[in-house]
Amino acid sequence: MKKLLFLLVACGIFAMTACKHTLTYPVARKVDTVDNYFGTKVADPYRWLENDTSRETADWVKAENEVTFAYLEKIPFRNKIHERLTKIWNFPKYGVPFREGPWYFYFKNDGLQNQSVLYVMKGLDGQPKVLLDPNTLSPDGTIALAGLSPSHGGKYLAYSISRSGSDWNEVCVMEIGTGKHLPDTLKWVKFSGMAWKGDGFYYSRFAQPAPGQELSSQNQNHKVYFHTLGTAQAEDKLVYENPKEPKRSYNTQVTEDEHYLFMYESETTDGVALYYKDLTAKKDMPFKKLAEGFDYEYSVLDNIGDKFLIVTNFMAPKKKLILMDPARPDPKDWKTLIPEENDVLESADLVGDLMVATYMQNAVNKSFVYDLSGKFLHEIELPGLGTVSGFSSKRGDNIAFYGFTGFRYPTTVFKYDAKENKSVIYRQPEIDFKGEEYETKQVWFLSKDKTSVPMFIVYKKGTELNGKNPTLLYGYGGFNISMTPNFSISRTVFLENGGIYALVNLRGGGEFGEDWHKSGTKEKKQNVFDDFIAAAEYLISEKYTCPEKLAMVGGSNGGLLIGAVMTQRPDLFKVAIPQVGVMDMLRYHKFTIGHAWAGDYGTSDNKEGFTYLYKYSPLHNLKKGVNYPATLAFTADHDDRVVPAHTFKFMATLQEDNAGPNPVLVRIDTKAGHGGGKPTAKLIDEATDMWSFIFYNLGMDFKK
Repeated sequence: MKKLLFLLVACGIFAMTACKHTLTYPVARKVDTVDNYFGTKVADPYRWLENDTSRETADWVKAENEVTFAYLEKIPFRNKIHERLTKIWNFPKYGVPFREGPWYFYFKNDGLQNQSVLYVMKGLDGQPKVLLDPNTLSPDGTIALAGLSPSHGGKYLAYSISRSGSDWNEVCVMEIGTGKHLPDTLKWVKFSGMAWKGDGFYYSRFAQPAPGQELSSQNQNHKVYFHTLGTAQAEDKLVYENPKEPKRSYNTQVTEDEHYLFMYESETTDGVALYYKDLTAKKDMPFKKLAEGFDYEYSVLDNIGDKFLIVTNFMAPKKKLILMDPARPDPKDWKTLIPEENDVLESADLVGDLMVATYMQNAVNKSFVYDLSGKFLHEIELPGLGTVSGFSSKRGDNIAFYGFTGFRYPTTVFKYDAKENKSVIYRQPEIDFKGEEYETKQVWFLSKDKTSVPMFIVYKKGTELNGKNPTLLYGYGGFNISMTPNFSISRTVFLENGGIYALVNLRGGGEFGEDWHKSGTKEKKQNVFDDFIAAAEYLISEKYTCPEKLAMVGGSNGGLLIGAVMTQRPDLFKVAIPQVGVMDMLRYHKFTIGHAWAGDYGTSDNKEGFTYLYKYSPLHNLKKGVNYPATLAFTADHDDRVVPAHTFKFMATLQEDNAGPNPVLVRIDTKAGHGGGKPTAKLIDEATDMWSFIFYNLGMDFKK
């Protein structure tokens, strides 16, 4: 502890001081709004900022952006960072191919295209042609493909588009062979795939929201429909609804042979109930329940005859693969094909008559091949320590494709021969970044409660650990989502200029199974923040950096992480970048799909939930007179996942409370949402401003 305290003090000697701007923040009107939570009165003076369509909110947004961009424009190397990012971004990027019928589909971005283009070719030796170019849908690239589903056999393609980053989707249909678009258009679709059966598909939608409330009102009464091609949406057949449980959501899946329809029912992001029906039955029968909800996860791979291959964490926190007979769905009658192991079973895929199981071992992927009886055959040799995406294959094929990436390894597409157990590079990007000049290490440290937590650290070879290195700490810690090695184009500018990047595998994630996830949820959510704080203290005590050289970044649930940590330990970081964060933990569940996050957070609707949420809610733990880190918060006007009111209220309060000289700014994007489908031009602009702010406030020079 003495060593750490000494370093906390001493590092200030070495800090480079960035030029300061005199900032005058917009004055936000305060209202006398007070909520009474079980006897505790909580003021909410900026409640009016929750109205995202009001003129007053629009004026505040405009004024905030004027202050923010005036600050950013004065950073001397901002244009150079933009030029470097544009240059390094400009290389061809390929997605993992997938097959349906005679067609192979893949995405490609030539380099700086706002949206990746969908190509199709007939067979692997066929001539590629553009099937769908989202860049033609809008001049600024803000209409993006949100999902797609080719019909079995490859005659049709159903695809969904998102406008300005919203979660609301429109579904369209085209003929794959001719490229002709059909008149079918479905609206108000959200959180849904398209599951084909014959000349139609199953999908899920909400009712049309009231005008002006499209981006903020609660999403309730999700319903499953079947759309027959050539008919109007008003004629779609209602397949399932549950008006007694308006907050539940539904998604569907059809087996490759179109024999069975599965329906997943969820209350939150954690756990599902599983239903099915036999689509070959002469009479349309109601769904039959296969598994109770909502304590466990179930994911159907496909059917083998009249049995179902399912990955589940039922009585197996690190997951297993079972074969279920729908006539006898009781767990005691399941056949375990791949039992639970010490490592987490992240995914399973069918490749020909084999199964590929991909595991996480200390947050790094490994893939193994089994036959359909569950017999282990061999391991697939991967290029190194990294992350696998895929495997993409069809029943009966021996060829599969998968993607592989790492911190120093841009996403590369591999072609895998299951018979030979051999992988060859299919598409390898050429990028202006010398990954071999950097090294990655994984370290373990003790959190506040002595739990051992891992962290990846990436930096240029030969970097001196002198406690003076600019360092970026990134984390997420929630919703069973795992943080594994990945390549970031944006991050390269930080590494090239002497930065150290650290990714910490916080509790709340899925890196070590459901127990690891649960230990960072609800009343245990503070463990996530403690892990992150301990990671920062480790980086300081081991002389990677010091508080004056340490920045932290996180998005969405990770934005909550940044908000909570900067209110609990403002002394530990020089820069904080909360992106689209959940900042008001007492009211998050009242907007759009927020109620579905209660599995991780709990809610303030009961006294126990209110008590622990109030203790860490970023909005409610800002204090007057505190010197907070230099802060640049990001949000967007079309974010209907984490509504921008979270960031609006947090930043209005922070600007009022902050007592130190550090800038506390908010960057509010337009025609953008939570992040999905954001055009390349916006990604580069956003990354430019983030890195400019970080470099400037950490006292870094931009050299390349």
